[in-house]
Amino acid sequence: MIQVEGLTKVYPGRKGKVPVKAVDGISFSVGEGELLGFLGPNGAGKTTTIKMLCGLIRPNSGRIQIGGMDLIQHRIPALGEVSAVLEGNRNMYWRLTAQENLEFFAALRGLNPAHLRADIQHYLEFFNLGDKRDVEARKLSRGMQQKLAIAVALISQSKVILLDEPTLGLDVQASYEIRQLLKEIVKKQGRTVILTTHDMNVVQDTCGRVIIVNEGRIVANDSVHNLLDLFRVKVYTITIQGELTSDQRSALLAMEEAVITEDSPFRTSICVRLEESQVLYDVLRVLESNHSPLESIDQEQNNFERVFLEIVEGGVQGA
Repeated sequence: MIQVEGLTKVYPGRKGKVPVKAVDGISFSVGEGELLGFLGPNGAGKTTTIKMLCGLIRPNSGRIQIGGMDLIQHRIPALGEVSAVLEGNRNMYWRLTAQENLEFFAALRGLNPAHLRADIQHYLEFFNLGDKRDVEARKLSRGMQQKLAIAVALISQSKVILLDEPTLGLDVQASYEIRQLLKEIVKKQGRTVILTTHDMNVVQDTCGRVIIVNEGRIVANDSVHNLLDLFRVKVYTITIQGELTSDQRSALLAMEEAVITEDSPFRTSICVRLEESQVLYDVLRVLESNHSPLESIDQEQNNFERVFLEIVEGGVQGA
């Protein structure tokens, strides 16, 4: 559904400063009905890429195809297949009601709202906004605004949906609801969704595949499952009562696999990364040297946040 080849964007430097290459020759594809996570640290180039995909920024070089149509040569029909929710929930008018927003934005895409009454009703109910249809968007809760923003993107009937931080600022329940709705949209409607987020729980829960960019280049392009397996390593948190002695502290700081994560007069926690089982015994020997009272040893579950940090810091390369 989406084909990107050699995409590059360079911003000119201000007042004689060196130009900034925000996106550096990236290439990737996204299949129809795929929910892709597009991730990267701040300044990595992900937002610039998303804005190029929806036609807001013109690339310096490279090619973007949407549904087989070149975005530069056939801009209007190609963008007819794309809807975007950028910067959270700003693709709506605050003084229009939920239903009026859906009608208005459908009309902007050349659709007759009168012919979409069933669809509008469907999305209001689908996003649990049925009893809020006549409430102005500005009076809805943040979670409801996010749901309405996504509904506005969907009402256009476009095949590609670009979502920038759709769960930003939401409480746990609202974030969970939107994640479930996104999975259902992809499964039942076959839409292609590209999702950017800093919430790694959203990625792990919803995305089948992720692309991670850093310094304008793709540093990982694989399934969430494969990346989790690649970095699957046991991590333990050892908690003792009281403080470490200076000798214990020095010994632990000398170990690359051990990090002191909590340090107080009452409790100390050490995170131990186990690539080799011997490391755990080494840490325990350091703690035993002063007969430190052991409170607990807990194994942490591998999660995508840790995987993301490993990749950004250079743990894996290649698209």
